[in-house]
Formats: sequence, structure tokens, C-alpha cells
Amino acid sequence: MLVATTAAMGAGFVPAQLAAQDSADLRMMWWGSQPRAERTFALIEKFEEANPGITVRGETVGWADYWTRLATQVAGRNAPDLIQQDYRYIFEYAGRGALLDLSPYLDDILSLPGVDETGLEGGMSDGKLWGINLGVNSVSLMVNATVFEEAGVALPENGMTWDEIMDLAQEVAEKSDRVRYGFEDSSGYEPTLHNWLRQRGKELYTAEGELAFDVDDMVEWYEFWQDKREAGLVPPADIQALDQRSIETHQVSLGNVAMGVANSNQLVGFSQINEDEIVMRVLPLVEEGATGGHFYKPSMLLSVSAATRSPEAAVAFVNFMATDPEAARILDVERGVSVSSVAREAMQDVLDDAGRAQIDFIESLDPYAGTLPPPPPQGAGEIDRLMIEVSQQVGFGQLSAQQGAERIVSEATRILARNN
Repeated sequence: MLVATTAAMGAGFVPAQLAAQDSADLRMMWWGSQPRAERTFALIEKFEEANPGITVRGETVGWADYWTRLATQVAGRNAPDLIQQDYRYIFEYAGRGALLDLSPYLDDILSLPGVDETGLEGGMSDGKLWGINLGVNSVSLMVNATVFEEAGVALPENGMTWDEIMDLAQEVAEKSDRVRYGFEDSSGYEPTLHNWLRQRGKELYTAEGELAFDVDDMVEWYEFWQDKREAGLVPPADIQALDQRSIETHQVSLGNVAMGVANSNQLVGFSQINEDEIVMRVLPLVEEGATGGHFYKPSMLLSVSAATRSPEAAVAFVNFMATDPEAARILDVERGVSVSSVAREAMQDVLDDAGRAQIDFIESLDPYAGTLPPPPPQGAGEIDRLMIEVSQQVGFGQLSAQQGAERIVSEATRILARNN
């Protein structure tokens, strides 16, 4: 398991001020919640204190707008020097020539103390390193434990099937005075679909960059959620559409549902903006004993623009953010469980209950986890947005499950053919 590794890539920590060039003006962009922004700006301040000649200007935006803004800036040759990346998109941007290969800096400016080769996997392709993993996470079931307790309903347990979870969803919605629905409508959330497919021995994409699911898979998927909408177990389309892919607009945070799906590293953000206790469970199983749905995903990566005028300063910042003990104490596990044993050790005495719960969750995944899937091909981001659109069309009754499935498969196939 990744979080248990302690082997170091470098001989030891190389302070950022010894590696960075004398003067540089960097710009960094990331997505995330307000708590993430506060932690990141605090980290930037600490880096600038150690490197008086370097300034880092931070720019943050929500997930829904981030990729549009980044694509626009890259196309306009105005990309930020430091780019927060997702495993879904990083190789797409690398393929466009937008990212700097970091491998020449390894064991030098990019010393990465406490990181073993496994920790580099998420950003490595064809022998080149396009980003440094800032942490690992996995998709998770976010559960409002306070709502369950007030309703007198037992919390879900790891290993429950989808049918069992939906029975709980019905029970908690009927007994609660606070939520109208037991579960969110997750039909348009790619990680939920991905987990469901993997449990059935499938994937989103093949290693060759082709679609790995078919129309029949998607018909079954859409019909499952349509049944739950009709039964009143999940919100109708107009309420679900309020979710803008942020913690603040998640159906759990809006108080509409008792359970929903999000990434495990987001527990810190959920806990900070929700007065109720939020706990995590693994995603439901397609059948008893199913496994392989989860995987240890790079929660996000930090890349450097190929167009940066200050590559050494930018790489020094990457090294600082990923492995510096002071940086680790600031960031905690909000971006995921660090792949650096040095960073994990440094944050032990500052972890709160949410941080420890996140580490415990990652450590509980072994019975349900499979191998890291193939990197999403170019065009995967466009397909992700298409999945949201089609799920809403099915939810609003504009398309049947069959029509939605056919549209997803046909358009996704064209997108992949156009981009690869």
C-alpha cells in the first residue's frame, strides 16, 4: 500500500532556497474550496520567506470553471507557471506540449525526500515526469453521520451493496426531519461510474485510449438512477443540477441528502464547512464480495508550464510543496495523503480528526482496491463534461436511458478519434 512506503528517492531534503534561482515571478493556479485557498496562500508565504527573490502569485477557481480557464490561458500562451493538475487531464496537457518534463531535475532541485518510485507513477509517462503527486485519495461515500444519528438509523458499513445502501437511503429519508433524499443522483459523476464499471471488470478507457464500456453498460447505469429518481430516493434533476462540482454546492453540503460521493481528500473541506459530522465509507458494491472498484488515485498533481521563464524556481516550489516538512504541516491532508514519508511524519502532530480519518480510510481500501487504471486519453476531459450534460438530459426526461447511452458512446468515440 502506497502510504506505508518509506524509501526515499533522494538522499535528503534540499532546502528550496538552495535550489531556486535568485529572482523570479511565478504564477500558480489551482482549483478547490476556500479552506484549500487559505492553506495554499499560507504555504506560498512560507516559501517566499525562504526565497526572498521569488514571488508567487496565487489564483484559485472552482472545479467547474478551472479547466475552461486553464485551456484558454494555455491556448493564449498565458499559462500559469505552476499548474495544479488532475490524473484525468495531465497527460492530455503533456501531449499538447504544455507541460515541462521534470525528470531532468530529479535528484537535484527536485530531490523529493521520502518519495519512492510508486509515488511518481501518477505523473510519469513514457519515461518523462509531467507532474508531482501531491497526495493520494480515492473516491468515497460521504455520509452525514449527524443526520443518521438524529434519525435513529445505523450508519452504512463498508462492504454493503448498492441495494443495501439504497434501502438505508430510503430509511433515513423517511425518518429524518432534515433531509428529503437519502442519496445524491450520482449518474453524472464520472468517478462513481468508474468505480461501478471496475467492479464489473471494465474500465472507462483502454490502455490504447479507446472507450472500454458500451451502450448496454450505460443503459443499465442510467436505468438504475432513473429508478431511484422515480422512487424519490435521489433528488430530481432540477435539485441535483445545483451541484457545481464543488464542496460548497455538493448535495450533502446543501443539506438535501444524507449520502453522496466525493474524493476522500475532500473530507477536510466537508468537515470545515459543515457543522454536522461527516464520515467516509467505501462505495457500494455491485454484488456481495465484489472488489477492484477503488484504486489509489493521485488526488492532484503539481506541474510546471513548458512556457515558464523561471523553470528552476518553479521546480523548487514543486519540491517544497510536495515534501518540505513545514509545507506538510500547513497543507495537512487536504489535498490527499502525502506520498512522501518525510511529509507524513512532519504532519503527525497537527492532524485533526478529519485528517486521521482520511489516512484511516486510505488504509482501509485494500480489500476493495485494484490497480491504477490506464491514464485517461486526450479528450477525456471533454467526455467528462459530456457525461454531466447527458445525465442531466436523462434526468430531465429529454432523453431516455437508451438514447442517453447511445449518445454517450457515439460522441465519446468521436471525441477520442479526433484527439488520438
